[in-house]
Amino acid sequence: MHPQVVADGPGACPICGMALEPVTVSLDEQNPELREMQRRFRVSVVLTIPVLLLGMSDLVPGQPVQHAISWRTIAWLELALATPVVLWGGWPFFERGWSSVVNRSLNMFTLIALGTGIAYLFSAVATVAPGLLPASLRTDHGGVPVYFEPAAVIVTLVLLGQVLELSARARTREALKALLGLAANTARRVENGLERDVPLEEISVGDLLRVRPGEKVPVDGTVVDGQSSVDESMLTGEPMPVDKSPGDSVTGATLNVSGTFVMRAERVGSDTVLAQIVHMVGEAQRSRAPIQRLADRVAGWFVPAVIAVAAVTFVAWLWLGPEPRFAHALVNAVAVLIIACPCALGLATPISVMVATGRGAHAGVLVRNAEALEAMARVDTLLVDKTGTLTEGKPRLVDVRPLGGYRDAEVLRLAASVELGSEHPLAQAIVDGARERGIEPAAASSFRAMAGQGVTANVEGRAVAVGNASFLGDRGVELSEAEGDADPLCGEGWTVIFLAVDGGLAGVLSVADPLKESASDAIRALQADGVRVVMVTGDRRTTAEAVARKVGITEVDAEVLPVAKAEVVERYRREGRVVAMAGDGINDAPALAAADVGIAMGTGTDVAMESAGITLVRGDLRGIVRARRLSKNTLRNVRQNLFWAFGYNVLGVPIAAGALYPAVGLLLSPMIASAAMSFSSVSVIANALRLRRVSL
Repeated sequence: MHPQVVADGPGACPICGMALEPVTVSLDEQNPELREMQRRFRVSVVLTIPVLLLGMSDLVPGQPVQHAISWRTIAWLELALATPVVLWGGWPFFERGWSSVVNRSLNMFTLIALGTGIAYLFSAVATVAPGLLPASLRTDHGGVPVYFEPAAVIVTLVLLGQVLELSARARTREALKALLGLAANTARRVENGLERDVPLEEISVGDLLRVRPGEKVPVDGTVVDGQSSVDESMLTGEPMPVDKSPGDSVTGATLNVSGTFVMRAERVGSDTVLAQIVHMVGEAQRSRAPIQRLADRVAGWFVPAVIAVAAVTFVAWLWLGPEPRFAHALVNAVAVLIIACPCALGLATPISVMVATGRGAHAGVLVRNAEALEAMARVDTLLVDKTGTLTEGKPRLVDVRPLGGYRDAEVLRLAASVELGSEHPLAQAIVDGARERGIEPAAASSFRAMAGQGVTANVEGRAVAVGNASFLGDRGVELSEAEGDADPLCGEGWTVIFLAVDGGLAGVLSVADPLKESASDAIRALQADGVRVVMVTGDRRTTAEAVARKVGITEVDAEVLPVAKAEVVERYRREGRVVAMAGDGINDAPALAAADVGIAMGTGTDVAMESAGITLVRGDLRGIVRARRLSKNTLRNVRQNLFWAFGYNVLGVPIAAGALYPAVGLLLSPMIASAAMSFSSVSVIANALRLRRVSL
């Protein structure tokens, strides 16, 4: 509930008193808090049952035990049995209650400690030194009523609630444990023509590994030999295997379905996609959703208000109630303190966030924080980049047109020489296209890049610039000669790149980037859900509109510089829109950070993913649809939890105070109040666990 609280080991939160959650997850993790609560509960149950029976025998007239045993003997027996239950079994609650007072953060354990402590201390004094109490408190048989049984039963029931709650909370971490369980334990390393199985910890970057049919891919890397089909459903949620051949990337923990291949390890240990997923989900589970602020505000005044209500209840019953007035006053005040414990209110939001982020990870949707998860449900405008988001991000060179007396090979060689230093997918397409044609790039110096626009460098003593029309136009390059050739190419949806040498136009290169198969379906699904989809790209308008038509997008902002993408986001936000931005490149990072929700393609750059609130593991746009469904279901679940938590206290406190007694003679036993309080927390957790099965 309070991610700012960090401790070296297991313990209780100084703010809310609840058990702390481990920062990391392991397959063999033990829960010492749960084991300790189980032990205290078992002992308390054994001792509480006879206390309850003795208390009942003393309350029912005519029981044979009353003739053989005096009230004083019964009280001493109850004291002997209840003391270890209250003082040992309930000691953690008294510690947390005292801590809440010291830290000036009153919480549910403040109320539990007050209720059980008052009942036990009064009963102990009444048993050991009844003469210290006024004669008006004595009953017909001369003794003072004792309340050991409600004190012991309340502690036992709260312990039961803690055991059930801690067990249920542990189930929210099963999604992360399941992800960890997917990892392979060994890898088959190929070295010097020999193959042998080694522990995963011994694998280093650059090692060659063989993956046989039915085996898990041990680490992240690239296929260097062989062909196969790999089941990547643990990453993407998609059941269809993906064909892999030399040059294709493979991800650790995915399953090799058929065929065998040799791969080169590129990411190992904590650098693998699986390790990063587990880390990101763990961080998200400890973050706070904005909707939690409502519960925080309520909790700030709720506990002091309950203490005040309990005090008023005690005074009212002592003044106006029927005989025995003191007994009614004490029992009802304790019932108010116990039933009003706000544990269900505190759990309502964080428990749903924990389950939802784990569910999202299994569907290929990584949520960085609870704020992004909540905001996704309210998004009404989605801005999408083109390259790598709507398209595969694996463009290929399709056309080279020389100008100014240059030849095809020379244009391509100069362009590739400059682009060799760029990380952009279009640059890689030009370099790959040159090498496929047997042209090796030359050495370049003084390399400079303008994100989303173009690059410049010196190649063999010549100043070379490669980029879009505005980039070269700003450098005084005359482009009129190429405009007639460029427009038809853009109409095909191709990206046109201009080459200038020593200030003169030297050629036009065209790069085609195929659309993602899922793009059209995802766009239609989002539009059907009421989301306005707008393409925002630095490409020429003709190219952008051609791609937009193919996927069903009607609004396009083209020729937008990287810095201006963030301004486009702000423009829509000023219109009152809740904006999500989806992109994959370094040039998209400012816009991702500026949006209400940044959505990064998992196939993109690390900078983009660091700037985003949500990452789609495989860059599949249908992941946005899944993220939206997850967000809506999570918010619905949180609202249900908050409704029941609020409603429970609104109804429970007046009944515990005795509001129904004048009309129907109904009083709420503190023991029943304790059971209701404990099971209310469990019901909230059980409702949150339903998110594990939600359809995305």
